[in-house]
Amino acid sequence: MQNHTMNLTPSPLHMIREGKKTIELRLYDEKRKAISVGDTITFLNTEDATDTLTVKVKELYIFDSFDDLYQNLPLLECGYTDDDIATASPTDMEMYYSKEKQTQYGVVGIKIALI
Repeated sequence: MQNHTMNLTPSPLHMIREGKKTIELRLYDEKRKAISVGDTITFLNTEDATDTLTVKVKELYIFDSFDDLYQNLPLLECGYTDDDIATASPTDMEMYYSKEKQTQYGVVGIKIALI
């Protein structure tokens, strides 16, 4: 079992802490390919490095693109709320990851649980 470290902005970090977000979306790059079910991830708040949260990896959902991921995973578990679910779009992820990077690496939904 390994512990991985990832940076996360305050809003999704808060949603995970409250149990409202249980799937973290990332590129399936070299760093994420090292993650296995049963590992832990320590999220570091990008605005306050002393604010951390450690979770357990329950499942990995691997897709070719966020288009595929958005069609197959429950978006309310991916950080969307009842207020913004109607406008949820795979293009929302392009502000973090370019289409080129998505094509190059694929994407992953990491199912997590508080520990």
